Amino acid sequence: MKLYFAPGACSLSPHIVLRESGAKFELEQVNNQEKKTKSGADYWGINPKGQVPVLEFDNGERLTEGPVVVQWIADRVQEWLNFITSELHKSFGPIFRPTTPDAYKTISRENLSKRFDWLDKQLAGKQYLMGDKFSVADAYLFTVLRWTARINMDLAKWPNLKAYVDRVAARPKVQEALKAEGLLQ
Repeated sequence: MKLYFAPGACSLSPHIVLRESGAKFELEQVNNQEKKTKSGADYWGINPKGQVPVLEFDNGERLTEGPVVVQWIADRVQEWLNFITSELHKSFGPIFRPTTPDAYKTISRENLSKRFDWLDKQLAGKQYLMGDKFSVADAYLFTVLRWTARINMDLAKWPNLKAYVDRVAARPKVQEALKAEGLLQ
């Protein structure tokens, strides 16, 4: 991705959010008066509106308007939150209920195992879901993954997932929350 920006302009907001999200991107400075990029390109050809920011994707698609760019970044977090709630969280419920037939509990565990296979690959080479920065989705995923201990599901089968849980558990604020809830001594 590439973010077209002008120093101190409204493009600063998506620039900050991109950095905080851990996204990988390049910067291209725009001279707002001359409508030229630092590399000499005519900015009118990049954004016919003539304004920053523009977030350009590898496929050439472009987003304009600061709030739209910020919302796109937020949607990436929202995608993780939806995956966690629909594909992981919901699968634990039947396993926790004593009235659920054992055969159904087995199916739920198999579903979790498949999701963990995929999630383990997604975390390869990453500190957190969005890259190097902790997000709200990490707090939720950590919470849900802690439940594996309650159902005797060993995360060691998924080394990236196991390392991720250990990494999140070591965060000072996570430690504070766990202690305040009586989950750590």
